[in-house]
Amino acid sequence: MPATDQLNIVPFVSVENMMDLVLSTGTEIFLRELADYVEEDFLRWESFDKTARVASHSDDGVIELMPTSNGTLYSFKYVNGHPKNTRSGRQTVTAFGVLSNVDSGYPLLLSEMTILTALRTAATSAVVAKHLAPKGARTMAVIGNGAQSEFQALAFKSLLGIDRLRLYDIDPTATERCRRNLAELGLTIEACRSTEEAVEGADIITTVTADKQNATILTDNMIGSGVHINAVGGDCPGKTELHRDILLRSSIFVEYPPQTRVEGEIQQLPQDYPVTEIWRVISGEQVGRQSADQITLFDSVGFATEDFSALRYVHDKLRGSECFEELDLLADPDEPRDLFGMLLRRQALTAA
Repeated sequence: MPATDQLNIVPFVSVENMMDLVLSTGTEIFLRELADYVEEDFLRWESFDKTARVASHSDDGVIELMPTSNGTLYSFKYVNGHPKNTRSGRQTVTAFGVLSNVDSGYPLLLSEMTILTALRTAATSAVVAKHLAPKGARTMAVIGNGAQSEFQALAFKSLLGIDRLRLYDIDPTATERCRRNLAELGLTIEACRSTEEAVEGADIITTVTADKQNATILTDNMIGSGVHINAVGGDCPGKTELHRDILLRSSIFVEYPPQTRVEGEIQQLPQDYPVTEIWRVISGEQVGRQSADQITLFDSVGFATEDFSALRYVHDKLRGSECFEELDLLADPDEPRDLFGMLLRRQALTAA
């Protein structure tokens, strides 16, 4: 962290800084450590202010703000989702976030969150799967081999011991890129020709597609008993991946029901359809997987506490690190009430 007492200086983690921080830590270690923070904050779920994210939708995508606080720290994330961006060489999802001190309101950290969101989404998926996946799970199918796929694979490898991947994407070049990126990381990888082929024999099925529409990535006949489904791609109104019949056969676990009922797979079901909040399972208040043939479904939409956890982890991780820049972000006049005088002094300085 900055070795300065200047109140105007805020540590800023750029994309380059974030990549250096992840690589100097080791990607799998980073995911495991981040997962610990995510799990810690699920365990103190009741201490958080919680609200569904504020979303601005258009025909092309969505821009969202995701705020939360535990009474000591406050965070928010700005994030978009624009599937068509790939046509112009842009990311589907970009993000940045802020962590602040509640006592003063002063920010403690400003960080890129495009990379960090992919890491926290994968870490959260794996934390949940620790509590829901079938015992001894080794094989995962990943349907949708875009920007999140490698992170998901590494998180499940690191936290659950997954060592076999079955990949499918409607774009074979995406599958080949994912296979190539993961080739030297200790996974046995099979590129499949269809969703049906990919899910065959899988213990865990991760769906992480990007199209902003009600799609049917998985149909009921593809899903055998005992699997865990990690449904990541459905994350806004009108965007789903699973056939409704799969939901009706599954035990459904969610982050924050008021948000998930609007954005997740369960938008296909009545508003009072029973679901289980995942924090209750992590805390031991409720049971997750109850039998070997049970189908468990994590209807993942991403919630603000997970971004809070990620920013809190990065803030702590920066101690003793040089993976940040000092950003002159806040006005810091000599006398707090003399903000205009600060302008006058700047004017005199530049005129000299």
